[in-house]
Amino acid sequence: MSGSRGRESLSEQDIGALRDQDIEVLSGQDIGALHGQLARAAEEIRQLRARDRSRPAVAMAQGVLRERYRLRDADEAFTLLRHTSQRFNVKMRSLVDAVIATERPDSMTELWFPGRVRRRPPVLTTVGAASDGPLHRTGVLRVVLSQILAITGTDMGNVQLADPAARGLRLEHHIGHSDEFVDYFAFVGESGTSCSQAAAELALRTVRDVALDPVFTDGARRTILRAGSRACHSVPLISDDGVCVGMVSAHLARPSAELPDHESVLLTRIGREVGRWLAWHDDTLVRDALEFLHALGRRPDLLPPRGV
Repeated sequence: MSGSRGRESLSEQDIGALRDQDIEVLSGQDIGALHGQLARAAEEIRQLRARDRSRPAVAMAQGVLRERYRLRDADEAFTLLRHTSQRFNVKMRSLVDAVIATERPDSMTELWFPGRVRRRPPVLTTVGAASDGPLHRTGVLRVVLSQILAITGTDMGNVQLADPAARGLRLEHHIGHSDEFVDYFAFVGESGTSCSQAAAELALRTVRDVALDPVFTDGARRTILRAGSRACHSVPLISDDGVCVGMVSAHLARPSAELPDHESVLLTRIGREVGRWLAWHDDTLVRDALEFLHALGRRPDLLPPRGV
């Protein structure tokens, strides 16, 4: 295909954008760069949508902090949240959820968690992540998703984290899903999907054919099929206390048989190991952040200037 024919295949909107850059001919490299720009723009839009979905929880946490520490306004409460999130490399949504869900401190002059003993992180041998260095939740979740997709032989899947307050699972990371899928499954409740059933049963759940399995609501089934998935394996991430703290689902383009026993055993082991690590993350790293927030909230004069 010549460069001029390549340009004719673009939409009028794309051509208008390219005129602004004085590009007359699109080479293969130019088209690749354009695809990269479009992918980044789509990711920015998804992030904005995620922020919109989290606004009610952020506003609730701001109200909690304003009342507890007698902060001047919502902006000061947000500065406290943002500074703590950045200082401890804990996602804002995780910190917000912890502020809302964790029982308030017994004392405004003492530690939030007196007598707490910090534990070392559990070993992550099955997903190939070393635990002797700093580990961040996002990195661990990306590694475990890649590992489970490799085991199940697909390149499409997602990670969800439990949201106890909302009684469901919240989409945290994905590979290969459409925008429609990401929006529809941003949060799932306690029924209507294979992942919700796997969470309730604390067991690996295989859907051999999405079109036929009765576990899905009609809306969930249509969305999954339109995304190009015909089968899926949902792996619950389970803590030592027997609580589902997250879910990894691998989606396949064609109907699938049940997994071989050795793969089922391996996926179950990964789910237990990563669930143990996530529980440690919440009990240790998130609580470190809450302890810092509690100390700084009592001294708002030490907060960084707004906007910094």
